[in-house]
Amino acid sequence: MITLLRVSRPAIRFVSVLCACAVFAGGWITVSAGQSRSITEGVYSSQQAARVKPIYEEQCASCHGTALEGAVGGPLTGDGFLANWSGRPLSNLVDKIQKTMPFDSPGTLSRQQSIDLAAYMFEVGKFPAGRAELNENGLAQIALPIVNSSGANARAGNVSELMRAIAFPNSNILFNLQLKDPSKEPKREMPVPFDYAKWGDTIYPGWLAIDQAALALIESTPLLLTPGRLCQNGRPAPVDRADWKQYVADLVDVAQLAYQTSKARNYDGFADFSEKLNQTCANCHKVYRDVGGTEGSGMQRCLIPNP
Repeated sequence: MITLLRVSRPAIRFVSVLCACAVFAGGWITVSAGQSRSITEGVYSSQQAARVKPIYEEQCASCHGTALEGAVGGPLTGDGFLANWSGRPLSNLVDKIQKTMPFDSPGTLSRQQSIDLAAYMFEVGKFPAGRAELNENGLAQIALPIVNSSGANARAGNVSELMRAIAFPNSNILFNLQLKDPSKEPKREMPVPFDYAKWGDTIYPGWLAIDQAALALIESTPLLLTPGRLCQNGRPAPVDRADWKQYVADLVDVAQLAYQTSKARNYDGFADFSEKLNQTCANCHKVYRDVGGTEGSGMQRCLIPNP
């Protein structure tokens, strides 16, 4: 006897997405296999790099350093940079520049400016120039050098990315307890038109959202101790230092307090919680994040502090 499985439209859509991902993965392998040039073969011209230098100085240097050595943002030359892009097509790097840079105004660089900036990065990185300019036509066939990184986590998110992805949004859910009692939140209706993110908020409302935010902090905070983790500016995170380990442990402790209090549905127990969470975060930020600036603007972040 054969049992027929009825698949709903959302499920079909999900399967279609998986298929699309598989096709994309196959295309990536094909492109990689078809790459025939390296940036070591003179794929840009000196004139091209010189042309874009003023744009780099105006829009990029404040984050990445005048010599591309890294400042608030990561370095754009050297072994660490190359390890992050090891063996990948040059088109990926140009896409990254065009779609995400400058950090505070992404998408404002033209495609040609993004290509030229890649050329400038290669010149500063001492890759040889050629006679012809780097152009759109060959980007997918030009590969960055393959670099075997000694870092166990060279391609994982850096500390800032990890914090923005997990710690920041979930901490804000907990900070919001100063303003709203989860037990008194009105029922959230299905969004019209449909929106997956807003729909998700209707599934786990009230105290369930608090439970999950605290649990996310408990489980994710130890990722800050992963060997090879980098800071936003490309420097190694001080994962072996005793004070860094203590800051991580303190955040886990305060998140566990939130989880236990939330599970008890004890809203009054959160009366002074925001101050505890804020102080726990600030203790680490003032030592490792805000050196030379405030609110994440410090260019010396992750440097080992003076004893």
